[in-house]
Amino acid sequence: MILYPAIDLKDGQCVRLVRGDMAQATVFNDRPADQARRFAEAGAAWLHVVDLNGAFEGRPVNAAAVEDILAASDRPVQLGGGIRSMRTIEMWLSAGISRVVLGTVAVKDPALVRDACREWPGKVALGIDARGGRVAVEGWAEVSDLEARDLALRFEDAGAAAIVYTDIDRDGVLQGPNVAATAALAGAVSTPVIASGGVASLADLRALATAPGIAGAIVGRALYDGRIDLGAALAALAEDLAEDKAAAETEAGAC
Repeated sequence: MILYPAIDLKDGQCVRLVRGDMAQATVFNDRPADQARRFAEAGAAWLHVVDLNGAFEGRPVNAAAVEDILAASDRPVQLGGGIRSMRTIEMWLSAGISRVVLGTVAVKDPALVRDACREWPGKVALGIDARGGRVAVEGWAEVSDLEARDLALRFEDAGAAAIVYTDIDRDGVLQGPNVAATAALAGAVSTPVIASGGVASLADLRALATAPGIAGAIVGRALYDGRIDLGAALAALAEDLAEDKAAAETEAGAC
């Protein structure tokens, strides 16, 4: 399972929100590029970046901060927020973004998502943000009547690189991820699912890592307030994986 440290951008700063509420923003670093360097030095394989202002305004807003992050680290960057046209996707991929996350347009312009997946294979992820199981759009300001599972199934044949599934009710409140809902979604589709929202401890990460179909986990506030040490968490997950592999090999040999 890949661990994605999160860098959420609001007004050029690195912040964390509570359940997506822009009025409840805590600034953790006013230099996002510095934060990217710290995560990279701790061993992160990927960075997950969100343009929060862009998600609400429907266009890139924190472009300068994103460009600084790209310049500060050689780690691949997954970016979401305000990406709602083919032109914007092309702009970000040309700038060095490794994968864009498309959320609102998946509901409002599904053809664009399919076109983007065809045009840039492996470079497009589907963002599904759910409140009470229903998909939220426009920076989580609007909740649709569409179930998260139903939206995921609509794009099962589109060729998305991943699904980033966020439980909004868990996001930023450190109450643990919704493992059951995330695993259920992962079991319904063949696309790899990345869990987001609520991770507060190494135990939470281990629960996600052992759930079938969950390919990654995004971690935010718990890294910033020190509940999770990124380097230690990566080492622990790698050790768990090695132990599980050794146990599986031993069992296979016994058979």
